[in-house]
Amino acid sequence: MAFDIEMIRGVYSTMAERVDKAREVVGKPLTLSEKILYNHLWDGTPTKAFVRGKDYVDFAPDRIACQDATAQMALLQFMQAGKDKVAVPTTVHCDHLIQAKEGAATDLKHANTVSSEVFDFLESVSNKYGIGFWKPGAGIIHQVVLENYAFPGGMMIGTDSHTVNAGGLGMVAIGVGGADAVDVMAGMAWELKFPKLIGVKLTGKLSGWTAPKDVILKVAEILTVKGGTGAIVEYFGPGALSMSCTGKGTICNMGAEIGATTSTFGYDDSMERYLRATDREDVADAANEVKAHLTADPEVYENPEQYFDQVIEINLSELGPLLNGPFTPDLSTTVGSAMTKKATDNEWPIKVEWGLIGSCTNSSYEDLSRASSIAQQALDKGLKTKAEFGINPGSEQVRYTAERDGILQVFEKLDAKIFTNACGPCIGQWARYSDPKNAPKNSIVHSFNRNFAKRADGNPNTHAFVASPEITAAIAIAGRLDFNPMTDKLINENGEEVMLDEPTGWELPPKGFDVKENGYLAPEEDGSHVNVVVKDDSERLQLLTPFEPLGDSITGAKLLIKAFGKCTTDHISMAGPWLRFRGHLDNIANNTLIGAVNTFNKKTNFVKNQLTGEYGGVPDVQRAYKAKGIKTVVVGDHNYGEGSSREHAAMQPRHLGVAAVIVKSFARIHETNLKKQGMLGLTFANESDYDLIQEDDTFNFLDLNEFAPDKQLTLEVVHADGSKDTIKLNHTYNDAQIAWYNEGSALNLIKKQNA
Repeated sequence: MAFDIEMIRGVYSTMAERVDKAREVVGKPLTLSEKILYNHLWDGTPTKAFVRGKDYVDFAPDRIACQDATAQMALLQFMQAGKDKVAVPTTVHCDHLIQAKEGAATDLKHANTVSSEVFDFLESVSNKYGIGFWKPGAGIIHQVVLENYAFPGGMMIGTDSHTVNAGGLGMVAIGVGGADAVDVMAGMAWELKFPKLIGVKLTGKLSGWTAPKDVILKVAEILTVKGGTGAIVEYFGPGALSMSCTGKGTICNMGAEIGATTSTFGYDDSMERYLRATDREDVADAANEVKAHLTADPEVYENPEQYFDQVIEINLSELGPLLNGPFTPDLSTTVGSAMTKKATDNEWPIKVEWGLIGSCTNSSYEDLSRASSIAQQALDKGLKTKAEFGINPGSEQVRYTAERDGILQVFEKLDAKIFTNACGPCIGQWARYSDPKNAPKNSIVHSFNRNFAKRADGNPNTHAFVASPEITAAIAIAGRLDFNPMTDKLINENGEEVMLDEPTGWELPPKGFDVKENGYLAPEEDGSHVNVVVKDDSERLQLLTPFEPLGDSITGAKLLIKAFGKCTTDHISMAGPWLRFRGHLDNIANNTLIGAVNTFNKKTNFVKNQLTGEYGGVPDVQRAYKAKGIKTVVVGDHNYGEGSSREHAAMQPRHLGVAAVIVKSFARIHETNLKKQGMLGLTFANESDYDLIQEDDTFNFLDLNEFAPDKQLTLEVVHADGSKDTIKLNHTYNDAQIAWYNEGSALNLIKKQNA
């Protein structure tokens, strides 16, 4: 039986009435995304049609999922909200704080030792406030959610950008910052700008070496890393119906890499099969009763151009396997000779040192079984891997079942290292080098989702390429970036030429899933007696002090950094070794913007201190300004804050005294996170004004006392020679968000309302 089955039945019980009413007020047939959104309005039954990309709307999500790195700050904030228990079903999953090094058993034991304080804190907070807790080793959050909590037609938010993975089971699942999650945990509405809609029609059928991963790699090529911003991507067509549920999850997962609010598929037979295979017959039966409402109206898919803001069509029968990268997930190359030329022209290392399979994107039973079929061929044909090989199973259920069925043993016979059921190298938790900054130039291939510089191993010289598990396995065996398994021969141990056959595998385990201990701890019904301990001298955890409002008069603010080019949340608040400080705001603030490139010298973590004229690290210079009571401004380029949902990238600058972030454009989650922390997230009305900003500039906000929705702000930029420029700044704040700013943060407002 499923978790929270009565909640799921409750969602379905309102669906027919609300969808019918929504269709009436909108005045036309509805997409699946619209059906789910209108069924989850905070006010209940729809009464008006919302304008896509413009109207802010209050929603009532069904559940929340948090991973251990982001859960620390989310729960530290929730502890300040004055509530005895979470208002909606919530879970915490310990998957980020486990470093991959020796292998599963050793690595998990080490994590339980070095991060015991954090795990104990998360377990006790979960127990106190009615939150389900998944222990270290239980699995990667999004695979565990797909197996246990996701359901067609539901709405979920999560404190990880890849929460969108649950779209593989027909949800609208959205990555958010912890402050957004706190709103919903505290029983309040969750606000989102009503998304635009992108339709992706899939025709044909995947075959041979082409996998669901190649679909999203192609979409990323088409839309780029910001092409999905502010939109839900809805997949449909005969090609969608032909794919497995976990394959759909892979596609939705990497929707985060195109900036999409989320991605989803309509309920179909593959989802029903997956629900029943994962012991959720009751959910499948309930979904079948409202099946017509769990996909778009027929007219929508028949004439998609009339109902979506943008439509893309991909013929799966013509799609071939792709490699995306390096350093960005939207740079796509067809496997084989096209890569030979591109790698040669760009001086990318052709030799591949590692092949890595797993992460929340590709760690299902199907993924492992198809990759293992390639590994088995290598054994049968006398081949050995030229690259090192690593595997991260997605959950203990997947790992146990794969071991029972002999899948993991195949990898081990090829000398692959089986890591813990955790994120590991995907998020930088990989002890590959003792000195990553000075590590050599090299190439790796993985089935993960992100490949920013330094993302996996901390080495800025690692060229990471994203591929399907099948292609990753083949390239690990060949050891060459430009290997094409469809045409290229390999030489085995006997000197014979051999070729790899097409991969095979199972959508679901033929003998069914099994697990002895899934790692789940249910909370006590009444957790009021549970004590949550945070030591005053802890280096890992720190209770929060409310932020003071920035006020309506900001003058004399100094430029902290003008970021050049791509500035992701990894640049603003790095992961890797810094993950251990995610629950201690002051300590983790020491990595603030150390990865951002300074426009004026093209160096990282080297900015001018206007008080002394000397250069220093970004956090050090910022702390010097804070000590003098001087506010600062950060300036950035397009898609600022691309990447993960980590609100630390907003909380750290706020903690250190940054008042405003002014950029050409924002990634959605990061812009919201800045607003939640009571900061100014602004964009240049004229993008060329970015070029006016100089290294010694001082800023005066001339009309902040008139801060209002749809009203530009005016900024006076004072240069070192005394000359001035006056520029206009746009913003997307509504009245409620301006109230967050005026109170100092959204959390401050929640506390005030609950006092």
